[in-house]
Amino acid sequence: MKNEESLGTASEGCPCSSEKGKMIIVSAPSGSGKSTIVNWLMETHPELNLYFSVSCTSRPPRGTEQNGVEYFFLTPEEFREKIARGEFLEYEEVYEDRFYGTLKELVETQRAQGENVVFDVDVKGGCSIKQHYGDEALSLFIQPPSIEELRRRLEKRGTDSSEDIEKRLAKASYELTFADKFDKVLVNDDLDVAKAEALKIVTDFLGQL
Repeated sequence: MKNEESLGTASEGCPCSSEKGKMIIVSAPSGSGKSTIVNWLMETHPELNLYFSVSCTSRPPRGTEQNGVEYFFLTPEEFREKIARGEFLEYEEVYEDRFYGTLKELVETQRAQGENVVFDVDVKGGCSIKQHYGDEALSLFIQPPSIEELRRRLEKRGTDSSEDIEKRLAKASYELTFADKFDKVLVNDDLDVAKAEALKIVTDFLGQL
């Protein structure tokens, strides 16, 4: 996976493609299989030339996380300064001083290099990016076959408390109301089938003139 290493502009003299890359926006409720499908597309189909969009956050790094790999780590003050300058495509303050967002400049640098940029964002962020780029971006919503199935998957994970699962399900019910705002909706009932459908959707979009 290729990522930017700094928040600066692209290096002078970089080998850039004459054709700008396109954008794939993927959103889904937690537990819908979004990350599994996105990672499979990127790792198994290099011919798609997909590169991940690295978001910014104001939270501290966790464990072995590195700046520019998992996230770009900013202070809350730095994040607010960039918001004030209109540098974000989308951002959200999850709670006080805990921001997440996508910088326009980084996306444009990737696109200028001919990379097709993949966004793994929440539904509001996905709608904001789609609104900004229009037909240059494909917005794909991945959803579970039902809230009941989503509950089963979250319980099977064994990583969340019962209270956290209820919170995730309540959020998922809200996020599902955004599905009709996306270009394509993919129901992940069978993972192998969903992977094949996602591959066709992305391939068809990238093949458009």
